[in-house]
Amino acid sequence: MKTIIADADDVSIMAASKIIKSGGLVAFPTETVYGLGANAFDPIAAKKIYSAKGRPSDNPLIVHIANKKDLYSVVKNINAEIKNLIKNFWPGPLTIICKKKTCIPNETSGGLDTVAVRFPANPIAQKLILYAGVPIAAPSANISGKPSCTRAKHVIKDLNGKIDMILCDDKFSFGIESTIVDMTQKSPVILRPGAITFEMLKKILPNVIMNKNLIIDDEHPKAPGMKYKHYSPEADVFIVFSDEKNMDIRERKIVDKINKMVSNNQEKKIKSGVLAFNQTKEFYKNCFVLSMGDKNNLFEIANNLFDCLREFDLNQVEVIYAESVDEKELGSAIMNRLLKSAAYKKIKA
Repeated sequence: MKTIIADADDVSIMAASKIIKSGGLVAFPTETVYGLGANAFDPIAAKKIYSAKGRPSDNPLIVHIANKKDLYSVVKNINAEIKNLIKNFWPGPLTIICKKKTCIPNETSGGLDTVAVRFPANPIAQKLILYAGVPIAAPSANISGKPSCTRAKHVIKDLNGKIDMILCDDKFSFGIESTIVDMTQKSPVILRPGAITFEMLKKILPNVIMNKNLIIDDEHPKAPGMKYKHYSPEADVFIVFSDEKNMDIRERKIVDKINKMVSNNQEKKIKSGVLAFNQTKEFYKNCFVLSMGDKNNLFEIANNLFDCLREFDLNQVEVIYAESVDEKELGSAIMNRLLKSAAYKKIKA
């Protein structure tokens, strides 16, 4: 298959919308990560997404809409809590799981009686959905299990020759996938943290809870990104942390621990990588070092995270040691992605 690669101008978006309507696949930017889109009402098109990504067919797709009112066309049982959520956070990086209507095929919902729905804030995504005239089912535009794509070059590397078109625009607001909230339970449950944080949701949904259970590989996930290992580069990833309360001492302990492991790897001729911050990157020697950004700027870290993980692969790094961030506010989402990329392997400094 020849993939059309184009800047995301109006002419290209219109051409992409025709591909969606005809049952094809288009990768497009959102405010979170690149999505791989198809007609959400078309079961054959949905199957093409799974095939292109190498994605298990029990992993549900997120349905993207271009108006709040379109939610009523794809789900049922919209209560006051759901209305309050979309009033406060749509358009934006929030996905809501509701009971689906019969217009959503099982191929789109992963065989579940629920469906995940999002109204993206990115104007390119909005135009594509409006021009196509149908909701667009779109997981992240990457090979399944690998880091999500926040750069067009990543999408091209993963999917060129496998899909019909790639719309290119690297202006991202968040750089990690949307928050997912399950609204079909007795209490709303956050299944995947994102830029709409637990703290933000708590103000709107006082009874919201954070899911603490891991989904292992032989269970049926209710939302994307719930597999035990996900967002993973080729290298083996370890998260290095410390319980030390004093921030300066904590930083030194983590740096010292990582440098010792790098030194051991060097003796074994294992190429090490370190995922650090602007404030610590200069402390690492004899390894390939990348900075996620300023350790006090969580939005910068989120935007750079997946790009860094992919850069390690390009430099043939074999083992990656990642500095941790505090699991609060956006830090919870960052750590969720890091821990899944490492299959929850942690090393205490």
